[in-house]
Amino acid sequence: MKPSEREVEFIARMEFEKRKKMEEEKHKNLKEEERKKLKELHNMSCPKCGMELIEVDYKGIKIDKCSECDGIWLDAGELEIVSKLEKTGLDKLFSVFKK
Repeated sequence: MKPSEREVEFIARMEFEKRKKMEEEKHKNLKEEERKKLKELHNMSCPKCGMELIEVDYKGIKIDKCSECDGIWLDAGELEIVSKLEKTGLDKLFSVFKK
């Protein structure tokens, strides 16, 4: 028997919350100096390939694009803003990143 969509969502949410709590505990235990080093090391680096991210400002949304793998990354809250763009605005946004 397959789980329902609501069950799948619930399980995913619970797994996220569990992992988030574990990460919060780990972060709490990091010393401030270690935290600062990690931030500097990873700031504006692609989470996929580690190369430098190029920040593009599009209608007030700071979109980060990888200089190597062409991945597009959004910071917290930016996906919600992008999702509210009209279709023509969304098409224009994607056209900025076409090769």
